Order: sequence, then C-alpha cells, then structure tokens
Amino acid sequence: MSISIGIHDLSFATTEFVLPHTALAEYNGTEIGKYHAGIGQESMSVPAADEDIVTLGAAAAAPIIARHGTDRIRTVVFATESSIDQAKAGGIYVHSLIGLSSATRVVELKQACYGATAALQFAIGLVQRDPAQQVLVIASDVSKYELDSPGEATQGAAAVAMLVSVNPALVRIEDPSGLFTADVMDFWRPNYRDEALVDGQESINAYLQAVEGTWKDYQEQGGRSMEEFAAFCYHQPFTKMAYKAHRHLLNFNGYDTDQSAIEAALGQTTAYNRVIGNSYTASIYLGLAALLDQADDLTGRSIGFLSYGSGSVAEFFAGTVVAGYQKHLRTEENHEAINRRKPVDYADYRSLHQHKLPADGGEHTNPAQTTGPYRLAGIGGHKRVYEKR
Repeated sequence: MSISIGIHDLSFATTEFVLPHTALAEYNGTEIGKYHAGIGQESMSVPAADEDIVTLGAAAAAPIIARHGTDRIRTVVFATESSIDQAKAGGIYVHSLIGLSSATRVVELKQACYGATAALQFAIGLVQRDPAQQVLVIASDVSKYELDSPGEATQGAAAVAMLVSVNPALVRIEDPSGLFTADVMDFWRPNYRDEALVDGQESINAYLQAVEGTWKDYQEQGGRSMEEFAAFCYHQPFTKMAYKAHRHLLNFNGYDTDQSAIEAALGQTTAYNRVIGNSYTASIYLGLAALLDQADDLTGRSIGFLSYGSGSVAEFFAGTVVAGYQKHLRTEENHEAINRRKPVDYADYRSLHQHKLPADGGEHTNPAQTTGPYRLAGIGGHKRVYEKR
C-alpha cells in the first residue's frame, strides 16, 4: 500500500520594504491600469540592503522549526535562481541560522522558477525511501531586472518553506506528473550579470507551450481530468499570466473559456503574488498559501499545479487537500508578513536596487535596515557574514 506524502507545513517570508506600483507609474508616466489590470500587479517587495535569499529563507523556515522541531529533518533542499555563490549552497547558511543538526544533507537546486517543484518531488522520493524523516524545502528568490526595463514592474522577492513528510497536514501530493522540457532562450541570467535578461513575448509563448506539453504528458500518464480539480496553482511571473495560462489550457482541451469559471479556478491563488511581485521559485507556492488561506473548505478536493521555469522545464501534478488542514494554516502570520513592509518612494527603491556588496575582498558592513530575525551584516575576505537577532 502506498503511503501518503506531501506538504505538512508551509510558511513564507518577504522583505522589509514595498514599492507601490502607483509610485512606479508616477515616475515613468505609465497609466496605472497597465499595472493593476494589464499585468495584475499592485506592488512589489523590495529587499533591504541587509536582506537576501538566505535571510528570507531562514525567516520562512524558522516558524516551521518552532512548530515541529529539528529531530526528523535530515535534508534541506534550497531552490533558487538568484544564487549568492557558485559553489556553496545558500541552504547551508540557513541550516546554521535556524539551528539544524550537523547530521543533515543540504543541496541547492537551480532551474529558473521550476526549481522548488523539483525540490518538492525529490523530497517526496527521500521520504518514500525513509518515512521516518522529514525534508525541509526552501524556495527563496529576489527577482531583479534592469531599471527602466519592461520587466521592472514584475519584480518582487519572497521565500517559501515547506516541510515534506508522511501523513501531511496540508496537501497530499499525488502521482503521476506531466513533464516537459524545451531548449528556449526566453529568460536567462549569465554569470556576469546581476539582472536577468528576458524576451517577454518568447517567454509567454514558451510558457504556453509548456502548459500544453505538461498536460498532454499528464494525461498520457493517467492523470485526473479537468473536471476533478477545484482550483489550479500556476507559476505567476505576474498574476495575469496565470489567467492566460489557464485560458490556454481550457482552449487546448476544447473547453469554454468562461471568465467566471476561470476566476473561480484561479482567483484565490493570486492575492499574495499580486502585492509581492514575482518571487521566481517561491511564486507557485505563494499561490497555494493564498488559496488555502482564503478558500471556504477544500477538504478532499484536488488542486492542479503547473510549475514553469524558463529555459524551459515544466511540470503538472495534483495534490489533494487533507482533512483538518485549516487548523495548521498560518493565515494571520502570512498577512503580517505582507502588512509589515514599509512603503518606499521611487528614489529610495532605486537606491536599494543599485546597492551591491563590494567585490574587492575588503571588510564591508551593510546598513542595518531590516527588522527581520536575520540579516546580512556584511562581507569580509569575500565571505558573507550573517547575524541572528
């Protein structure tokens, strides 16, 4: 008999600051409707000078450790596409900050925005092999594009931590998965660049191609029918992309693309991404958090997940919501993570965007801006120095 494995707990963190899209529109003269309605974004999370993917990842993971302890966690899988080091996994810093045992394996996974889903699936395999252990999956990213570029309005930053175990309290992840890979240059970031490069129209086309490919494979593997899903969580580079993707999936299957039906399937998954912005690997699981926090009762209902990462790799899979899940949600904490952010004006945002650690190997301290539990204090001898408050 197969055992039930899935997401036992989910927590997220975002940044100290937020830039409303009204401030961006005022600066560049864009009609605000192009942001609010056109791409479906209202504001973007902006990291403080002393915040990065490690501090965000640790802040997301800490509540899980506080609730469940560390005894059963033997693996940390850290998914990111905004890595801070070409060799050392960012999760090792997190491992230290949150006090995990030395008897732990830690790795970092990269494949654009898809990486966290790979981490989740790998975690399920490890738990299947050893049901006594739990795996901590952390998806943490800072989405950064060039100032005054078309991608600027979609930026954001967040981390999602998920505890994967047997008998999960939130969502049981099911077999099979539908898979799709295609070699496309829709979005990429060479080693010598801080900001990503994106071909916007190519990226949309590649995403929609992946929607078709994953669903086709999912059906060939014996997956559920469209009618069986109560809701769908998509990767959201901007929230309107989820609507575009779902409309494409309905068209591909010959269904009517009724706007009210699309809203019913997706509407509750976009609330957090709409005000945080693109968080790359964390995006789809912020969608799950928003859905679980808002839906009346999803007990026993199936959720479809479409995870897309540019370049490109995608996966479609299903999860079933577990009875009693509401008792384990972090709705109040999730709202607090969003509401605690301090608004910045465009000039301050621009200064934060241009902040970078010196690369000369000297001793440099970071201004203490974040009020979060962890901060990047500075750098010395090319070594990052983190502090726990």
